Amino acid sequence: MALLQLKPHTKDLGGGFTVRRLLPAAAQRAVGPFVFFDHMGPVTAQPADNHDVRPHPHIGLATVTYLFEGAMMHRDSTGVVQRIEPGAINLMIGGRGVVHSERTPDDLRSVARTSHGLQLWLALPEADEEMAPEFHHVAADAIPQAAVNGVAVRVLIGEAFGRRSPVPQRSPTLYLEMALPAGASIVLPDAAEQRAVYAVDAPVTLDGETVEPQHLAVLAPGSTPTLAAPVGARVALVGGAPLGHRHMWWNFVSSRKERIEQAADDWAAGRFPKVPGDEIEFIPLPERRF
Repeated sequence: MALLQLKPHTKDLGGGFTVRRLLPAAAQRAVGPFVFFDHMGPVTAQPADNHDVRPHPHIGLATVTYLFEGAMMHRDSTGVVQRIEPGAINLMIGGRGVVHSERTPDDLRSVARTSHGLQLWLALPEADEEMAPEFHHVAADAIPQAAVNGVAVRVLIGEAFGRRSPVPQRSPTLYLEMALPAGASIVLPDAAEQRAVYAVDAPVTLDGETVEPQHLAVLAPGSTPTLAAPVGARVALVGGAPLGHRHMWWNFVSSRKERIEQAADDWAAGRFPKVPGDEIEFIPLPERRF
């Protein structure tokens, strides 16, 4: 049976900074709790370029930021200031409402710099949609690693290959990064109810079927396919337990339409909390409402 492969569509975030968006897709709205999947870059910015993301709000979701290259400075309305660098996991739980910005660190503004990474959203269980916002940073050297058949595996969230990530979960979640040398292969464990494999930078095969670069291949439940990389590849595996239908609009996710409408009204009226140290600029509400 052929794999369901989701093709990316490109979004321009401004200033020449584009992302490839895989979720949500018409054929697959979510994989486990993952409701949003963006592959940003790689893009090289010059000193004159401004790729800063101004303060903007979130409700009902958790953002997961993971960089392959570059750095960004995270600030949010809980008062957290955190430099994000390659290999670290940064989980921000928006809950009932959080505002954050992602800017180029001051020490990198005057030099050419490359940005490359994945930004994902997790839906929250209904019972947690209105929880207080939280931020969790796990440094690169604290991420559990395993070597499996010559493949370097990093367990970013969840548990696999006898390793368990310290990143907290609100629902069963799996997020792995795998670096496959040319010709290497690995049997993927049945470690989550739903799973999908993303080929970051090179083609891979799943039981012999090719997955093109920047495509997301949805795995059959309960399967244990063999992942192989003819020319070497970086691969992400995401998954977990599904949480049911969610409404999504702009930066908001909720099980209730009226909650998204309320969040839009609150942002337009300035009722969200401010980001300490980044209080002047903000991204306005889109003109077209939910």
